[in-house]
Amino acid sequence: MEDKATILDSGNKWLVGAQLVINAPASEIFAIVSNPKMHPQIDGSKTVKGGITGPDHLKLGDTFYMHMSVGIPYVMRNKVVEYKHNEVIGWRPLARHIWRYELKPISANSTLVTQWMDGRKAPKPLMRREIRWAAKAIAKTLVNLKKIVERH
Repeated sequence: MEDKATILDSGNKWLVGAQLVINAPASEIFAIVSNPKMHPQIDGSKTVKGGITGPDHLKLGDTFYMHMSVGIPYVMRNKVVEYKHNEVIGWRPLARHIWRYELKPISANSTLVTQWMDGRKAPKPLMRREIRWAAKAIAKTLVNLKKIVERH
């Protein structure tokens, strides 16, 4: 049976997310989500196309770029605006929304991973289209992440 992430109801239509338990320590999961070069492999939206430039392991203040495509190709600049090693990482594109991962250990080898697309402080006209598909894409991302992490 394939694992499915649970889509969350934040109570705010501009904050969407999902969560999934991954059978691995938070440090192993964080090593993947904090490495932007891994994002094309875990991306559930199928919009991240590669061409990642930036550090192999992000920390607060780092900037990275990735090639994207939503009908037309473009390059997205991101800046890490939230960071707590092995617990939280969040980056903000120019549209000012934040993509955030939160990792909460359940045991030594099990972690609850939550991912959010937080558009509460972003211009709403830019978020209207993205907010419609983000929760499902996040859920797929978490399933992809689980497969990669648990395969190692």
